[in-house]
Amino acid sequence: MKQPVRREDPRNDRGIALLLVVLVMVLIVSAAIQFNASSRTRVYEAANTGDGIILEHVSKSCIAVGRYVLKEEDGDVVSLRDDWARAEEVSLQTAAAFGIGHCEVRVTDESGKIPLNMLVDENGVVEAWRDLLVRFLSLSLFGLSEQEACDIVDAVTDWIDEDDDITGFGAEQGYYRGLASPCDCKNGPLDTIDELLLVKGVTEDLFHGRDDIPGIRNFLTVHETGGININTAPEPVLQALSPAITAGMADDMNRYRRDENNDLSASSWYRRVPGMGDVTIAAELIGIRSDFFSIESTGRMDSMIRRITAVVKRERPGDMPVILSWTVD
Repeated sequence: MKQPVRREDPRNDRGIALLLVVLVMVLIVSAAIQFNASSRTRVYEAANTGDGIILEHVSKSCIAVGRYVLKEEDGDVVSLRDDWARAEEVSLQTAAAFGIGHCEVRVTDESGKIPLNMLVDENGVVEAWRDLLVRFLSLSLFGLSEQEACDIVDAVTDWIDEDDDITGFGAEQGYYRGLASPCDCKNGPLDTIDELLLVKGVTEDLFHGRDDIPGIRNFLTVHETGGININTAPEPVLQALSPAITAGMADDMNRYRRDENNDLSASSWYRRVPGMGDVTIAAELIGIRSDFFSIESTGRMDSMIRRITAVVKRERPGDMPVILSWTVD
């Protein structure tokens, strides 16, 4: 007996076709939406790229302004009364020069900071610089005990000196090779201040600062500036120059050196500050000249920010300072 032939319900075919059409439409719409979104993104990125280029040129121009201001100074006696130290005025003068965006310029005397590489010379640790650095790190500002400060100074010493002998509670190759992210102990001078983050005991908070506490990076330099310029050093550095100097005395020193009527042509001027006649600062620690400066230019356009920092050296009076390093944030 013949079996009846089964016929497929044509509605099933129509259902499958409809499903395929829907799937294709979903893919097309999805692709269109994605294309539209990516097109908008490219337009925005192009606009932002253009603004970013403009902003970078604005910032570079302000670096040139900072260099020119430094060029005009004679450099024999460098102080916070000089034109380069008046960052607000420089910023106001440059604001009118740009039709789009503006920048803020800040010039900082690197010679007013503690020169870390002078901690060690060919004969080993230089005690005067070691003691100063311990006093600095022990300031209540940074929240370290004197022992913690000593340990960090020992570690910096081991990072800089050429031998493999551990100084006090410092660290040499064995410690750094055993870290989760191993590195070599440099056994040579610091090239950048950021290298300190590799040194045992130097934390991100200590280095960069936190909340209202400044980071130590603001007070240290890798440039061998000779003595610290007592005319420009920040107050925490002034306080570290001698165990006899209190925070109040450092504030008095700052007020004294900003007074146009006071003579700053000799580094011993601090003895004329009321209450400091008996204070002695080691002569090799201080000076009144400066050759190294950092120029920070922050360009702003709407919500965009471009920051450029250049370290420059003033080699001869009247010459444009030479750029030693250049970083863009």
